[in-house]
Amino acid sequence: MKARELFDVEGKVALVTGSTGGLGSFFARGLAENGCKVVLNGQSQAKVDAQVREFNDLGFQVLGYAFDVTNTPQINDCVKNITNEIGQVDILVNNAGVNLRAPLEDFDDADWDKVIGINLTGAYKVSKAVVAGMIARRSGKIINIGSMQSELGRPTIAPYAASKGGIKMLTKGMAADWARYNIQINGIGPGYFKTDMTRALHEDPAFDAWLCGRTPSNRWGDPEELIGALLFLSSAASSYVNGQMFYVDGGMLATV
Repeated sequence: MKARELFDVEGKVALVTGSTGGLGSFFARGLAENGCKVVLNGQSQAKVDAQVREFNDLGFQVLGYAFDVTNTPQINDCVKNITNEIGQVDILVNNAGVNLRAPLEDFDDADWDKVIGINLTGAYKVSKAVVAGMIARRSGKIINIGSMQSELGRPTIAPYAASKGGIKMLTKGMAADWARYNIQINGIGPGYFKTDMTRALHEDPAFDAWLCGRTPSNRWGDPEELIGALLFLSSAASSYVNGQMFYVDGGMLATV
């Protein structure tokens, strides 16, 4: 099979949670640029509508649904509406996430619940809603967005690290249960990428110097550099890859 056919996602229905900003918007655009019918998601209907207009202006075929990834009835309703409107989801990217910072001894219990709920439980709930159709068709791709904190801890973000470590093991658990149905479930662990959400960090000279010195590639990542891994895991090219985390981090995890 030629590479063009292996990586072809033309006409596939792709749902990307948390895709109104940050890396999620790049994941959504990468799939749209390669012919997917993309469903955008966020908690704010106004932000979702604005993102839909932006994508439509670029000529992409997209829909937008505002739902909370921790709210099971909302998720089920939206998945049903997506199926009725454009078809069952072929590719699910569990990207929705949040990070709240504080020393662990001072961390508020409600904030812990929020981080774990959105980052980890949300991926479980949305996947469970989508996977029924995948099982019935014996076909599907689920891509869980982890982090370098799937492997490493850092001060003040222990709950985030716990949630992303959980994503790594949830990915493996999903593969153990669902690979038999010809569903591939894998993860992407981004390193440090320049986005609007990380602007304060990459404009901080001290942090920028630390990051570049700590990363073998000696630079920040460009969000476009995530699209290759995304297309690989979304397409037939990864038909025998399951339960794996792919770290796109410039080599940071490879060094001490």
